[in-house]
Amino acid sequence: QFFQQAHLLIVVLLLSLTKCAHGFHFPTSRATRTSNTSHSNLSMTTYSCPNETAKQIYSINDSGWKSPKWNWGSAQGTGHDCAAICRRRWDDQSDRRKMVQSLLTPAEFKATRPESEVPFEEIKLILGLAWQRGRWDGSDGGPDGYSAVLSTLADARRYENEDEVISALNFIEDVSVRFHTISRNAEELKRMKAIANDVRGKHAGKEEIFMARRTCAGMVLDAMNFADNGL
Repeated sequence: QFFQQAHLLIVVLLLSLTKCAHGFHFPTSRATRTSNTSHSNLSMTTYSCPNETAKQIYSINDSGWKSPKWNWGSAQGTGHDCAAICRRRWDDQSDRRKMVQSLLTPAEFKATRPESEVPFEEIKLILGLAWQRGRWDGSDGGPDGYSAVLSTLADARRYENEDEVISALNFIEDVSVRFHTISRNAEELKRMKAIANDVRGKHAGKEEIFMARRTCAGMVLDAMNFADNGL
C-alpha cells in the first residue's frame, strides 16, 4: 500500500511539472511515442490504434476498467488513484476545452498532433467522473440519462470486449441512444444519430469506428458543459 501511494504521488508530481514547464500537453501512452520518421509518414487517413486499445491509465499497475483492482466507487483501488490524478490533470478550464475539441475533430487532431492524443481509456475515466458528478446537478441527463451508461461502464463487460471494435460499437450505440437527454438543440441530436447510424449501416473500418467513438464522447462532454464544470 505504501509503495502504491508513493507511486501515485510521483505520477501526480511528474504530470504537474510537465504541465508547468511545457504548457498544455495531452497525456500520451508509451505505445504512441514514435520516431519523427513515422510521424512524417502519417497521412490524414492513417489512424493507429494503441490509444484505442491500451487499458492501463497513467502508468498505474492494475488500472483500467476491467482490472480486478480497479474497484470503481471505492476509496481503495486503482480506480480511486487514477481518479485523483485525472481530477488534477484536467483542473484547468482551457485544457478541458482543448481536449473536448480534440475529440470533436479526431481525424484532424490525429493528423496534426498524434503525439498528444488522449488514450480512450482515460476518456472513459473522464466520462465516468463527469457522469458521477452529473448525478448531483442533473447534467448527466437525469433518470433516463447516462447513469445507466455509467453502470455499464463500471460493470466492465459491454465496453471491454476482447475485440475493441465491438466495444466501440457498443459504446457508440449506448451513448447515442441517451443523447436526447442532454442535447441542447435538434442539430446536435441529429448529428449524434447520424454518426451512430453511419457506423451501423455500413462496413466501417476500425479507424472510422474509433474516430466515431471519440466524436460521440466529445459531443457528450460538450453538451454536459464539461469545459466549464470540470470534474
